[in-house]
Amino acid sequence: MRALAAAPPELTGKPLERLGEGIGKVVYASEHWVVKRERSPLAMVSLIVLWRWLKRIEPWVPKSWWLRMTARPSRRVRLLSLITQAALAVIPRSLWYKGPVRQIWRTWVTRDRRGETLARRELTGSGLVPERIVFPPTQVRVRGWPRKMTVEEAAERVDCTLYERLAEAAQRNDPAALELWLDRFLELRLRGWSYGLFSVDPHAKNFGVIGERLVLLDPGGLTDRWQDVEQRLDLEDVVAQPHIQLGLGPVLASHPEVAARFDRRWREVVNRGEVRSRWTAAG
Repeated sequence: MRALAAAPPELTGKPLERLGEGIGKVVYASEHWVVKRERSPLAMVSLIVLWRWLKRIEPWVPKSWWLRMTARPSRRVRLLSLITQAALAVIPRSLWYKGPVRQIWRTWVTRDRRGETLARRELTGSGLVPERIVFPPTQVRVRGWPRKMTVEEAAERVDCTLYERLAEAAQRNDPAALELWLDRFLELRLRGWSYGLFSVDPHAKNFGVIGERLVLLDPGGLTDRWQDVEQRLDLEDVVAQPHIQLGLGPVLASHPEVAARFDRRWREVVNRGEVRSRWTAAG
């Protein structure tokens, strides 16, 4: 982490583009830096309620409609989220904030905060996460609502996600590049375990490319609890094709030989014996 006397000029020179969003935050970016806007608890719960509703109706609607609705960034989902927020604001809390919704919200918030804390404490300066800079509170402009916001830190912007880099290699019919980035993905996981950390959310879209470097984008799935690791490894034990579980099915569909080799290497590495040995070495 670097402390600067002032925010980089590119953050204040022109409105920042909306880069992406999740349940808990919205990300905006300049050419080299990204900043985040935290969602309010009501906004987070509304998204949880909305996505639960969308999943329920998925079997009953045309697939083309479903893909349009869930494609990111999705203006339709944002509009529905605002409508859901307005509805939740007038509906008694006891009617909607209960059962699965309450549990999902609590689990997500706890996991996200814990992961952020672990990443800042253990991985700052490691190269496994984007570089972070801090500066005095600065007002920046963003495209769309809320137009302006105040930030005091920013993170290094990635060139693309791991998924996008692999998709580009597959489109070029470049199996060597696919193997290279898949090997780097496995190496990143091994290095993370040497810090006593494990990501329970290893989806390919959760990792980013900066030059020749691979980094973890969202630390929300990080844990230093062996119980959490064992629960994830229980799932790994029954997964026949790890690349499918990681969201790489469409990317590697035209390269089954690469997928087979990756699945074999993944099973050799992501297992109790290998993770435990590196975990123990981390102290």
